[in-house]
Amino acid sequence: MELTAAEPRRKHLTQLYLDGEPGPKIDTEMFLLSRLKPGDELGEEELRALVEESDARRAREKALYLLEHRSHSKRELTEKVARTAASREAAQAAADRLEELGLLNDRAFAESYARELIQRKRYGLRRVRQELARKGIPRDMAEEVLAPYGEEDSAGENIRLVLSKRYALWREDEKVRRRAVAALQRLGYSYEQVREVMGGLDTE
Repeated sequence: MELTAAEPRRKHLTQLYLDGEPGPKIDTEMFLLSRLKPGDELGEEELRALVEESDARRAREKALYLLEHRSHSKRELTEKVARTAASREAAQAAADRLEELGLLNDRAFAESYARELIQRKRYGLRRVRQELARKGIPRDMAEEVLAPYGEEDSAGENIRLVLSKRYALWREDEKVRRRAVAALQRLGYSYEQVREVMGGLDTE
């Protein structure tokens, strides 16, 4: 096949034209490093290797970019890279390599994420378990991470904080009270947990 043209595209890609027809798009820096130019001949194996290396490079670059901005679980990172920058296989390989290098650690991510959800967002442990599962954290790891947080202790404290900060009028206004109960259940607290705290506060 003859490389008849190579035209820049968005997102640092270069469109290859082979024998006058549109071919694959590859990473622009990879294309420049290959030193290919219009008129050069490309074999099937050479083209395949170029495309695969381009895919791997884009996966690595995107994964590192994402990790620079915030921590991710392995599954979350893989899915984001596969959705926006590279093939699923390249995204998985990039995540595997970053895990080997210690730049990606599901346990450390789960501990940090759970702490944020409980202490800053005031989620109940039921909701935290759901969020960790959504990020791809295994159930046994999630339970180990959540073990230091006493179910009832953290629930009572967080429910009181949410009520005082967001629903201060819940005792006086029945509508506010209903909204507070619904919101607390969305945050991951059971009706029994909410009723216990609100009943106790109501009688103080």
